[in-house]
Parts: sequence; C-alpha cells; structure tokens
Amino acid sequence: MAQSEKSISIQSDGIKIANPIYDTVFKYLMENRRVARFFIETLIGEKITEIAVLPQEYVYKKVIREKENESTNKVSKRNDLEFFSILRYDFVATILTDKGEYKKVLIEIQKSRKYTELERFRSYLGEKYKQVDVINTKTGEEESLPIICIFILGFKLLEHDTAALKVGRVYYDLITKKRMSGKDKFVEALTHDGFFVQIPRIKGKPRNILEKMLSVFEQRYFIDNREIVKTYEHQVDNEIIKEILEILRNVAADPEEMKAIEAERFAIKDDEGYENALKTIKEKDKTIATQGNTITTLQNEKKAQDDTIAVLQNEKAAQGNTIAELQTILEEYNRKYGKLNIE
Repeated sequence: MAQSEKSISIQSDGIKIANPIYDTVFKYLMENRRVARFFIETLIGEKITEIAVLPQEYVYKKVIREKENESTNKVSKRNDLEFFSILRYDFVATILTDKGEYKKVLIEIQKSRKYTELERFRSYLGEKYKQVDVINTKTGEEESLPIICIFILGFKLLEHDTAALKVGRVYYDLITKKRMSGKDKFVEALTHDGFFVQIPRIKGKPRNILEKMLSVFEQRYFIDNREIVKTYEHQVDNEIIKEILEILRNVAADPEEMKAIEAERFAIKDDEGYENALKTIKEKDKTIATQGNTITTLQNEKKAQDDTIAVLQNEKAAQGNTIAELQTILEEYNRKYGKLNIE
C-alpha cells in the first residue's frame, strides 16, 4: 500500500475512536473495501488485486433454562425454552492475489477463551469447507477455494509472546525429509493457514506497518470504565490507517452506534456471567456427586463391617454350641464311668 511521505497531522490526544474489538464496530471497517483489503493484505503478507467482503449477521442463541408450563408443570414446546441471544457477525472475504490465486478469508473476533466459542467456530468452519464458491459470476464458474483463517483474540496464547502469529502449512516429503515446492489444489482445498492476533500483547510504539495497523486494537487509553471509546495515542503516517481512524471516530460520535456497542458489551457480560454461573453449578454438581459417591462408599463399607460382625457372631454362637455339647458329653461320661481326671 502506498504511504504518505510525511506524517499526517493527527494529534494523538485529540482522536476518540470506538473500540474495534466489538463486532458492531469492526463490521464498519470490513464494509470499506480499501480498509478490508489493507487489513487482510498487511496481516497475511500477500498482495491482493481484488476483494469482496460479506459480513454475515446472525443471532447466536443459547438455552438458559426450561420454563415450566403453569398448567402441566412440564416443558412441552420449544417456546417453553428461555434463550439468551447475542447478535454476532462473521466476516468472510473472497480475495484474488497478485499470483492469480483465489482464496477465502474467514475473520473471527473471539474475545474470551471459551469452549463454546471454539465449538461454534469449528462448526462454522466446517460449513465453509462444504461450500463451493462462485469465482466468476458471468460464467458461473465454481471452485472450492483454499481457506485462510484470521483470529482476533481478546486473550493471550500462553506459549507465544507476540502480537501476531502465523501457523502455516508446508509440504514435506516424508521419504527424503525435505521441504517441497509447489502447491496442489486438492491439498490446498482441504487445509488452511491460520493467523492469530493477540490483542492483549499489542502495546508500545509501533515499529512497522503491521504494528501500526494493529495499534488501533490496543486496549489502553479508554475514556471511561465501559471501555468502548478510547483515544488513539500514536502518530499516524499511513493514509489507510488514517481512514480507519476516521471510520472509528465517526462511530464513536454516533449516539445510536454507541447504544448498539453498549448493548453488545452488556450481552457479552451477560454471556460471561451465564458461563461462570453454569461453571459454578457444574462444579457444585460434581462436588455433590463426589460427596454422594463418598457416602455410598461409606455405607457399603459399613454394610461390609456389619456383615463381618454378623459372621463373627454366628461363628461365636456355633463355638458356644460346640462347647455346650462337649460339656454334656463329659457329664454323661462322668456319670457312667466316674469323673475323668484331666491334668
């Protein structure tokens, strides 16, 4: 991307921008073709000649609990389920690189390390693998495009201390143990590269164009504890980054957009609260189950002890009967033959 020769005059302490980690905000960046192209191009390190981005809106629902029918005290219909709903966006871009390769780019913002989010995206990724893409609308030409996944993470990957990480594929000859050149469409359509942005690791003065772009996502300099609007504190020397900041400034200045971001923020907190409550309940259930198993074990041990005592009592009773019988025999012998003298 072309850059300005001189620094663009934006005072760092004067720009208030909306926090782009929210889907509600990020979609405005992806709807701008120049910004979307710059974002993907800068991150994956490939020149893009064409791009088509389609933010896909959907409502993510979770069942919170079942509502009992007042007349029957039973859950009988889907309408008797209480749902927790979150408006989400999935960002899909079809790109054509300067090498003439069409690729499909999936961009996912994942704010917390939750299994439910991982499960949701794995399912979503599976759906994308099943899709056949139209690469020429005039001729109707279709092809299963290679997939690139970009994950914007609101948490740290424990083993990798970098703001941006690529997990790429390479071709290896397992016989010679050598790396191979060239690509195969069949293999490319069944595997994918992954790019991971760790938002908590974005900090300090940007040193290159990638860090300058990612600095927009830096989670510092918020104007209040809601953390939905912040000031951008870095010097700008790139026209597209200036355009990104203008988009985010316009969003931050729009009261309706602020309401939408606030609603998303509350939905996320409610979701996290629900997840934490569910985790607590599961842990308590596990504790109760463990205690129940312990009680059952103790009861079984007590029963075994009782059975042992009963056996010992029976053996003692049998011994008592044997002694009584011997005494009777001895008395009968003494009566007939005289007292037996046992030294």
